[in-house]
Amino acid sequence: MAEKKRIREVGGGRKRTTDWDLTLKSDLDALLEPFAAGDPCSPLRWTCKSIAALTLELIYKGHKTSTRMVHELLYEMRYTMQSNRKCKESGSHPDRNDQFLFINDQVKAFQNECAPVISVDTKKKELVGLFANKGSTWRPQGCPEEVSTHDFMDPENGRAAPYGIYGLC
Repeated sequence: MAEKKRIREVGGGRKRTTDWDLTLKSDLDALLEPFAAGDPCSPLRWTCKSIAALTLELIYKGHKTSTRMVHELLYEMRYTMQSNRKCKESGSHPDRNDQFLFINDQVKAFQNECAPVISVDTKKKELVGLFANKGSTWRPQGCPEEVSTHDFMDPENGRAAPYGIYGLC
């Protein structure tokens, strides 16, 4: 078998940024520490800062780096970008049960008189218009849905309060 000819010797080529910039990794960790989250006993941590923002901060500190390098370092340091998880239960109002008992008594009173009873469930107010939403949809390649760059309320469309109405018999 013919021996492959190499253009460069083994170990040749550009050195990694961390080989000559010895404080890059520690400075990145210092930028993340106030914003890092996770179980201190777990090796996995996450941050809410973007790679672009971290790269700019490192450049302002005098490091010659790129978003690709910062991404690789974050991966090596076992950081991941994650969204919030709703899991912390907030306390309930002390009169919460009394409110439901009052409503239940009112419903029974109206039903006894053959009066109509409806239940209205209101959701969080939402902006109306072309705004970005989480998730994705199947669309023809190269034709994404175009939305506004900022989520500022459009005075013409305003806000909507989605709701549902349920009629009780």
